[in-house]
Amino acid sequence: MSSQEPQPTSLYPELDEATLTQVVEALETGNTGRLAPARVAEVEETRAQVEFSKVGVPGAGGDELDGALWLHRDGRPRPLIVMPSPWVNLGWVVYAVQATRFALKGYHVLAYTARGFGNSQGEVEVAGLEDIQDGQAAIAFVEGLVAGELTGVGFIGDSYGSGISQLVAAEEPKVGAVVALSTWGDLGEAFFENGTRHLAAVSTLLGAAADARLSETTQQAFRDVLTNPDPQPALDWAVPRSPYDRVGKLNERGVPILFANAWHETLFPTNQTLKMFNALTGPKRLLLSIGDHSGPESPGIVGLPNRIWEDAHRWFDHHLKGVANGIDAEGEVVTQIMWKGPIEEQPTWGAVTGRTERLYLSGPQNGGDGTLTDKPGGDADIVFRSGADTPATVANKIIFSGYPEMAGFPKVYPTNEIDRSHAGVWATAPLPVAVKLRGVPRLRVTYTIEGPTPTVIAHLFDVDADGNAHIITHAPFTGPEGEAERLVTLDIDLQATGYNVPAGHRVLLVLDTYDPFYGAAPVAGTTITVSPSDEDPSYLDLPVS
Repeated sequence: MSSQEPQPTSLYPELDEATLTQVVEALETGNTGRLAPARVAEVEETRAQVEFSKVGVPGAGGDELDGALWLHRDGRPRPLIVMPSPWVNLGWVVYAVQATRFALKGYHVLAYTARGFGNSQGEVEVAGLEDIQDGQAAIAFVEGLVAGELTGVGFIGDSYGSGISQLVAAEEPKVGAVVALSTWGDLGEAFFENGTRHLAAVSTLLGAAADARLSETTQQAFRDVLTNPDPQPALDWAVPRSPYDRVGKLNERGVPILFANAWHETLFPTNQTLKMFNALTGPKRLLLSIGDHSGPESPGIVGLPNRIWEDAHRWFDHHLKGVANGIDAEGEVVTQIMWKGPIEEQPTWGAVTGRTERLYLSGPQNGGDGTLTDKPGGDADIVFRSGADTPATVANKIIFSGYPEMAGFPKVYPTNEIDRSHAGVWATAPLPVAVKLRGVPRLRVTYTIEGPTPTVIAHLFDVDADGNAHIITHAPFTGPEGEAERLVTLDIDLQATGYNVPAGHRVLLVLDTYDPFYGAAPVAGTTITVSPSDEDPSYLDLPVS
């Protein structure tokens, strides 16, 4: 990703909107001529069992929300699934196939477009109070239409709808289960990581909402994230929009929540969702997959086989209908190991990491790069300057880079082309055996800066014998402003990972000072010196299975 490349205008670049629109038309008219055979059968069966209609949902403040309802008219007690839309103007139509499938399994289903998007009235409040009230109003709307009792209510959303779903569940006792796909737990941490703004992510969200109606409060919050030297106003705005702020209410009722995220999520990085997951005490499940935002679950949106949507159905079937499908006895954490790795299951997040292996950032031996070794040492410093980009970057493009990753073709990084005058580099010796990295790597580096305070980005790579690498994980760090010549300690968690480093490969740590993912204007002219130290050594803690 370069600063010159345009941001995507959709968070779903591979979404087949035509197919979804055709499904809606067929549900309305019965004309299935343009549908695939599998969709034809679903639509015909649905029309025989369920009354489908487009509806206007009375939302907060009298604003009407564009929606669709799959309603059973037999008067039998049934559970309800509510589906708030993602951050797209297509709105509820994104859920047309999956909503139909829920209806065929006996659920009433209401899908609606979040306020300010598409044909829904109101303004975008980014999961604000009005969005919570909209979710509550959606339940009341269906209650007023059904002939039989609602035996339970589940909320499911992808991306934007996932955050709204969690927040509604925290405030509405009728909600008995949640599925949150490509979601956030702490919105402030998603936008500000280790004192560093996620500028490209926020710009992407703005681009995707170019045709939406953002409230003045929302516009000001995004301006604060992008330009305000003081991050506190945006952080304060993010608190009530963060499910983590309401985790106590969710725990009081033990609301079952299923999360799904991608390892290389560029909009809502994994660790802030993991923070939310670990804080919950009720039934919970976390699916971590290869890819980026909404990519892993995207095949299921158009009806293709997809384990994430299959788990979503099983989650609701068990927690809303009491089906003994075994999901409650399975591990809480399910991880897809990069790049074409297996699916692994663990009982808890704590069981994902078996042990921690500490590697010290030692000075170079006979010149060259620094080393990652089991003992601190070395006499030479690693010195580099701030202000220039290097091939060490988070991704080529936000969201787009996740699709080749899902196909097993991740970006190849030519680490030999990294300019060592603008990056600090440390590497292990070739590994004698394969290493399974599972969990959150942690990095502590003490360095001296001479000049203005730069952002430092840590990238962790898997490097083969030819110097070609795949990214394992990363994290930024921006220290507070201070004296021009001073000692700084970088002490951060890198984003969680599930990665197998093959035998014969090396683990490579790169520190540089610019990545377009994090900002637009690098701080130039600062010298950064990492010195070996026996008293206060710098180190990398690797979570090993």
